[in-house]
Amino acid sequence: MTAVKIAKNQIESYDISKSNETLQLADDLAKFIKENNLFMNIQGKAYVNVEGWQYAGSRLGILPVVEELLNVSDDREIKYQAKVSLYNLKSNQEQDGHPQIVGTGYAICSNKENGKRFYQEFAIASMAQTRAIGKAYRNILAWIIRAAGYEPTPAEEMDYEVNARAGATEKRAVAEETRQPVTAVEKSTEKSVVEVVADESSAKLKPASAKQKADILLLLSHKVITAEEKERMVRNINKIDSVRAQKAIINLKKVIKERASDQTPASDAA
Repeated sequence: MTAVKIAKNQIESYDISKSNETLQLADDLAKFIKENNLFMNIQGKAYVNVEGWQYAGSRLGILPVVEELLNVSDDREIKYQAKVSLYNLKSNQEQDGHPQIVGTGYAICSNKENGKRFYQEFAIASMAQTRAIGKAYRNILAWIIRAAGYEPTPAEEMDYEVNARAGATEKRAVAEETRQPVTAVEKSTEKSVVEVVADESSAKLKPASAKQKADILLLLSHKVITAEEKERMVRNINKIDSVRAQKAIINLKKVIKERASDQTPASDAA
């Protein structure tokens, strides 16, 4: 009880019941999301990552708590379902000695989704929680995100929808997998992600290992990698062979190091 009261006193946030503060919050969100690259461009529209939604909630004193994480897997599929509740730490109304619940979100994640075939179990469980957090915030704050100039759907939720639609396309392309373009980070001095076309010899090489794919996904999560770069590489990750995967890992590390070093002077000056 005491801890909750302390948290209330420490929160510096907006009051969305006041129109002028609502506009200030929208402006603050737009600036914060853009400066920290907390959005993903999907089919020409900008969708905010869950970190952006969490920032919006924190400025209102609304914080997420994972209430349930259920393993609903079977012998053919790794699948988790999560439930998240949003607690209003500014409210004086309490429920059973806890802060007021102002929203709830449910979400699932499965390794049957396109692009998640090689995800480990902990990653599937983590994504289910992440999606549930975004869903919960969307239910009560979608209009604030819209006012900030972004689409009112969390990027992680769109990832699920886009992957579901892409599943049928991927099945049709299986026969020609080795001839499709795969992405790798090359020419690190140019600091860009380029398309590399697989040649006939790639069909003779063994596919990338699960560890290589996990390493690539981890590196792609770095903030200096753009949403477009991440999207292209994740889309083709199941088509890459072990040699190209290792090359991608090396070049990703180079690009991250160089881009991070370029950003350091600006952050220091700030």
